Amino acid sequence: MDSGEVPAHSSLVLPKPIPDLAAEEFHLFQALVLRESGIHLGAKNRAMLVSRLWKRLRALELNSFASYYRRVKADPQEMVLMLDCICTNETHFFREPAAFDCLRTRVFPEWAADADAGKRGKTLRVWSAACSTGEEAYSLAMALLTYFPPAAGWKIEVLGTDLSTKVLARASAGVLPVEKISGVPVEYQRNFLLKGFGPEKGKIKAVEELRQVVRFQRLNLTREPYTVTGPFDLIFCRNVLIYFQWETKIKVVDSLGKHLSPTGYLFLGHAESLHGVADKLQFVAPKVFPSLRSPMARGGALCILQRRDHTVRD
Repeated sequence: MDSGEVPAHSSLVLPKPIPDLAAEEFHLFQALVLRESGIHLGAKNRAMLVSRLWKRLRALELNSFASYYRRVKADPQEMVLMLDCICTNETHFFREPAAFDCLRTRVFPEWAADADAGKRGKTLRVWSAACSTGEEAYSLAMALLTYFPPAAGWKIEVLGTDLSTKVLARASAGVLPVEKISGVPVEYQRNFLLKGFGPEKGKIKAVEELRQVVRFQRLNLTREPYTVTGPFDLIFCRNVLIYFQWETKIKVVDSLGKHLSPTGYLFLGHAESLHGVADKLQFVAPKVFPSLRSPMARGGALCILQRRDHTVRD
């Protein structure tokens, strides 16, 4: 009769128990992650840290978090892999639609009018900071290519950066699960995305025209000097500052502002708390774009900034 016990001679291999993460070890990783990424791990993140780092311990056949900490300190590549594990990569196409509504109804017409008046050229440079697997960068590229077609003389350049090498590899490939396109307008799906068949069924791929205008690179927003060349007409840095402490927020927003063109826009996430952070930047939304004030707008209220040396249009 089966008692539910595993016989002594059984070849069944039981999973190794997750080792304990002592308080002092948590503080060591907490300080290390903060220094290397700017991400602050509070006490509530301890279980998440254990779960994610345990994957690396198993891969390296290590038995303690102390030994893994020593490994990370001695191996720059393992440091990168550790940060890959820790970074949260939640994203999707056209996230917070109010931001894209604002581009289509306010920002894009302004750029087009300035180009027609000879006040600017027809090259548009856009930066998706903390781009994760690339949905935001590709969303921006689709919107830009639709409004500013290359056939009309426009040149579009979209840069996506992230701290995680793992997500950047996926972003560069331009291949994603088909369920990711639920938020993509039908027109954009038709013009810019290909559905896979046969072995590729269940996947979508960005068309060549889209991939040609988007490039990706690794960048740590908390480390200057940035390895990107500005200025940019538009910078999206959404839903990442919430992971930073106040001093780091100030530093990052200031650094982004340095890479913004005199007439450029910096879009932040609607949940970002930035009162008193942006000394060299001024808020555009909701102050100048009052129709976008309501949190019930599509995707939430907007947080948009420009350089203070630019006269904002009403």
